[in-house]
Amino acid sequence: MRRDIFQAIADPTRRSIIALIALQAMTPNAIAENFNTTRQAVSKHLKILAECQLVKQEQQGREIYYSLEIEKMKEIDIWITQFRKIWEIQFNQLDNLLSTIKK
Repeated sequence: MRRDIFQAIADPTRRSIIALIALQAMTPNAIAENFNTTRQAVSKHLKILAECQLVKQEQQGREIYYSLEIEKMKEIDIWITQFRKIWEIQFNQLDNLLSTIKK
């Protein structure tokens, strides 16, 4: 099943995993230590993130390390940017209105 990156970031645990591995690559066990859940549950979240290509796996000896796929995160940023522009326009209009009312 092909998953959408927005499905991946919809879950708060997956967002937390993304935040963790954004700083450094981590093993599933190291990631699981940060959550009050089972290693298997974390593995399922990692599988979804990998299917969406938000994380990449790298074998180092007997361990698998997960790291963030920055290029894929740019898709999220591009989508959010369109809304950021709308919000900025609306906030500027609100600032202007409040300034006018204040005078």
